[in-house]
Amino acid sequence: MPNFISGTVQLVRQQWFRELGDQSLLINDVAVRIRAGILLVIPLYMAYTLASIVWGSHWEVTGNYIKDTYELDFDDRILYHVEAVRRVYDYTVQTWVLLYALFEMLVGMWRTTSRLSPTIYLATLLARHHRPVWKPLIPKRFAWTIGASLIAVCLVFFNPDTFAGWVNAVAQTELLPTTTNYMPRWIPLVLVWVCLAFMWMETVLGVCAGCQIHALLVWMGVIKHECEACNNLTWD
Repeated sequence: MPNFISGTVQLVRQQWFRELGDQSLLINDVAVRIRAGILLVIPLYMAYTLASIVWGSHWEVTGNYIKDTYELDFDDRILYHVEAVRRVYDYTVQTWVLLYALFEMLVGMWRTTSRLSPTIYLATLLARHHRPVWKPLIPKRFAWTIGASLIAVCLVFFNPDTFAGWVNAVAQTELLPTTTNYMPRWIPLVLVWVCLAFMWMETVLGVCAGCQIHALLVWMGVIKHECEACNNLTWD
C-alpha cells in the first residue's frame, strides 16, 4: 500500500516527464504512444461522421406515404412517390468532441498546463510497468501544433456561420457568407484521414510524423534549437 501511494504521488508530480527541472524537458515516449492510442478514438469518430455527410443520403423519408408510380428508371428500378425532407445535420456533439481534442493537443505542450490533461495521467499510469523511453518534448510539441491546426480547420467546417460571424465582426464587412458552408467537404475529410494516419503511426509503429517534419525543418534551417536531442530523432 505505501508503494502504491508513493507511486501515485510520483505520478501526479512528475507525470510523464523525466525531471521537471530539466532545461529541455524529456517525456516518456511509451506514455506518449499510449495517449495517442487513447485519442485515436476521436479521428475515427470524426472520419465516420464526415463519411456519413459526404457519401450518406441527403434525404430522410418521413411519414408513411409511399406510392408506386408504375414507372421504371433506366436501370429497371421501380419509382415511388414518397414524403421526404432534406437531411439536417446537428454538429453539437462533434463540436464538443473536437474542442476536447483541441484542449488535449494544447495543454500537452507545456509542463504547467499538462496537469490539466486526463489522458496524460491515464497514459502515464498504463505505462508505469514498462521501461521508459525518454524523448525531447520540443518535436512532440511541434507535432501537437500540427494536430491542433487540423482540428481547428474541422471546427470551422462544422461551425461555418460562427466562424464567419467572428471574421466579419473583426473585418467590419462580410468577408465570409453566414448562410452557406464555404469550405469544400473534401478538405476536412482529407485532414481527418491525415490526422488518423499520423496517430496510427504514433501508436502502432512508434513513428512520430510531426517529429520527422520538425527534424526536416531543423535540417533545412527553418527552425533552430540549441537542444541537440531535439534535432536528432535517433538520440537515446
